[in-house]
Amino acid sequence: VYENFDLDIPKGKIVSIFGPNGCGKSTLINMISGILPYDRGQVLFDGKEAHETRIGYVFQNYREAVFPWMRAIDNIRYPLQYLGISKGEQQARLDRLIQSFEVQFDLRNYPYQMSGGQQQLVSIMRALVVDPEVLFLDEPFSALDYEMVMFLRGRLQKVLTEREVTTLLVSHDLDEAVLLADEVLLLTKRPTAVADRLDFSAPRPRTADTSVTADFIKVKSKALEIFQREVRR
Repeated sequence: VYENFDLDIPKGKIVSIFGPNGCGKSTLINMISGILPYDRGQVLFDGKEAHETRIGYVFQNYREAVFPWMRAIDNIRYPLQYLGISKGEQQARLDRLIQSFEVQFDLRNYPYQMSGGQQQLVSIMRALVVDPEVLFLDEPFSALDYEMVMFLRGRLQKVLTEREVTTLLVSHDLDEAVLLADEVLLLTKRPTAVADRLDFSAPRPRTADTSVTADFIKVKSKALEIFQREVRR
């Protein structure tokens, strides 16, 4: 899928990945995050290997991502046991995260007692509770209703920008790819290369109103032009 592929991601920015079906968007973040092996080359996070870097990952299928035998709060707390921090610090991290996301439902509930959006929020919070240096999001909103998507987009971009987490977002929704990102990374068909990189510097928080601004329409139109060119290629 990838050969002679070279890419630098800006630290502390949200980068969305968009391209034709089958070009390897999820494959790319899975290789970068260490989930998939690669034959040659190197992935470095500020000079470090993946195993030396705190990584968070949010999967598309929240039903398979959360642990059904654990309450929501225990799902979120789960990765903290591997960080070697005190119970007091664990609780402090949980409290800060819950406050940041303004959680309105009972975190003592089990996944089967929660909506899909609530389960995905638990997945997102579990990925962020370790204070990741890099966060990977693989179509995290694609299975959710529009109201929940808007809520999670708003909360997530607030937390990511406050914490300056380097984030890679895979999306099949061009509006979402542009709306959430500081930079849109557009890929070609296989053999996959970078078709273009488009900056989007609209102020945050970005809402549905952002998607009707001239800057948004300009970046989206350019991205669509590149995408259609690659599909026809």
